[in-house]
This record gives sequence, structure tokens and C-alpha cells, in this order.
Amino acid sequence: MKEDSLVVHEIYASVQGESSFAGLRCAFVRLTGCNLRCAWCDTEQAFHGGQRLARRDVLARAIALDTPLVELTGGEPLLQPAAIPLLRELCDAGRTVLLETSGEADVSRVDPRVHKIMDLKAPGSREHHRNRWSNLAHLGPGDEIKFVLADRADYEWMRATIHHRGLDRLGPGLLASTVWGALDPKDLVAWVIEDRLGVRVQVQLHKIIWGSKAQGV
Repeated sequence: MKEDSLVVHEIYASVQGESSFAGLRCAFVRLTGCNLRCAWCDTEQAFHGGQRLARRDVLARAIALDTPLVELTGGEPLLQPAAIPLLRELCDAGRTVLLETSGEADVSRVDPRVHKIMDLKAPGSREHHRNRWSNLAHLGPGDEIKFVLADRADYEWMRATIHHRGLDRLGPGLLASTVWGALDPKDLVAWVIEDRLGVRVQVQLHKIIWGSKAQGV
């Protein structure tokens, strides 16, 4: 695929549902396609289909939604070469730009102005062997790591990974959330308090507001 167009699943305005930006108005550009198949994935609708649009049109539609934040997500947005220049152009347009990425795709070429929100896949995802650990060297103080946890074993894996990989340096940029309907957030909070773990416990705000099946919100 060339850098002048992207296959887009949807573009819409809502509020940010996760991360340290939760609750703020945000334009979402969701690209089609993902090379992972996490056991708990909640965006399988973005694996296929979509519409091919010129990059300049995607930029214009995102800017026209007139939100302070713009998030590029998927699927896995970095599978499409045009994502890299689009992120740069969104920054140039004066937006605060967020990138949701799986942790498998290379983030080294992402504009440093972009706030990278990168997964580290726990064993419960069944894709933890795909984590690209070299990406950690390309995360800065404005970036965040998200752990999605299905059970106590995933929590213990997260705790060990934070310590062994020296991720404490990210401070509030460490996000811990539960697989919807699989792990009770109250249990996660209890474990974090007991271990005095320096993570930000988060819930998926959009699912609380509109329900777990809603799309395009």
C-alpha cells in the first residue's frame, strides 16, 4: 500500500474512553486491518472491509470534527504505511494526537509529538509472544503502556514485567484495565493496593456509557 491513501473503517467524534485522556472530546480515525487475534478483542469489525480514502481526505475529515484530540486506532493502524505521515500532519494541524497500537508493530518512526498508547499483551490474550520488546526504547515520558488483564495470572505477569523491564519510569503512563466481563475491576483494584503497584487502573468509559456492543461511539 502507498502512503497517499488509507483503508478506513470509520471516522467519528466522541469522548476518549481510555488512557490519561479519558473523558475528553476526541475524533477517532479507525483504520481497517490487524495482524493479531487477541482472545478478548472487541474491535473484530475492523479486521476487514472499510473504504480506501486519500490521506488528505482522512486528514480533512478528522480536522473538520473540531476536537482538541485526534486518535488513530484500528485494528492496528501502523500496518498501513500512510499512517506515519498522517500522524505527522495531524500534529502539524495543532491537534493533540494519540496512537493506539498493539505492541507488535514497530513504533520507531512515529512522530515524537504523538502520544503513543501501546499495548503489552499478557498471556490471556494468546498473543503475548508477539510483543515487540524493542519498542520500549522508543517510548518517552508522554507515552503510555496499556495492560489488558483477563485474570490473576495476567496481573502477576504485568507486575513482573513492570519490575523486570524497568517500566516504573513511565509512572502514571502505566495503564491497567480488565477484560470486559472476565475480570472484576474491584479485584484488580484490590491487588494494586495490596502490592502498592504504580499503575493507573482504568475502565472503558465508552462501554459504561453506551454498552459493550456499541460501535462508532
